Amino acid sequence: MLKKAKDFNELIMFEHSIFSLPFIFIAMIVAADGWFGWWLFFMGIIAALSARNFAMGVNRYADRDIDAKNPRTKNRPNVDGRIDGNSILIFVFVNAITFIGVAYMINSLALSLSVPILIVLGGYSYFKRFSSFAHVVLGISLGLAPIAGVVAVSATIPVWSVLLSIGVIFWVAGFDLLYSLQDIAFDKENNLHSIPSKYGAEATLLISSFFHMLTILFWSLFVWSASLGIFAFIAVVLSLVMLTYEHYLVRKDFTQIDRAFFTVNGYLGVGFLLFIILDKVQ
Repeated sequence: MLKKAKDFNELIMFEHSIFSLPFIFIAMIVAADGWFGWWLFFMGIIAALSARNFAMGVNRYADRDIDAKNPRTKNRPNVDGRIDGNSILIFVFVNAITFIGVAYMINSLALSLSVPILIVLGGYSYFKRFSSFAHVVLGISLGLAPIAGVVAVSATIPVWSVLLSIGVIFWVAGFDLLYSLQDIAFDKENNLHSIPSKYGAEATLLISSFFHMLTILFWSLFVWSASLGIFAFIAVVLSLVMLTYEHYLVRKDFTQIDRAFFTVNGYLGVGFLLFIILDKVQ
């Protein structure tokens, strides 16, 4: 059982949950104007993890044929025999039911949005087979996190939460563009749609930079719209610095893509959350 758990952890890359969790809690803190309670804290964690597990499970099931051909992914558990297709489908189903169940326990609006959210999360895996906008769809998938957070607290969708979510959409789409630079040749050979394979590396870097400029713009508008204080503005400024550093790393050396993708963006999300907490306790 321990070995199987490790295989599933490798399958879904559990540690990457750090990209979505901070922005759920940022939205919850702002909506509650502070601490929102332990019950919503645990419900938020379960909802975020089950939604992400569902999305990753669908992705790994749908991409078995692609992953098997790609030298970068051919040793993943979904293609090397460690986890079979039926097991992945069961995993997907269990996490979908968990997410819907948590939404039911939170409020009626959360329940109403739960299935549409799952459809968006699952749909991303198929976009790259016919559209270069898959990067943006991935951004939308993670951009739903702040909306889910504020709905859990207030059962509403205020303007500031939409601005925060749009910022997350462009943040994720921007760093996914950088990450996908690793697969330019493979995507071209296998007729997979991505911005790097269609427009080349230099254009991808420019588009990613533009997306991240939009990220800073919308996060600034979020801070202004939510009437937050100086620490929230510092969070936006530090995000600008970290995204600039991320682009510097990738432009300097494509072998730094993993470092830029995982480390810099992970610290960015956690740092943003910490400064929002400081903003509310000052």
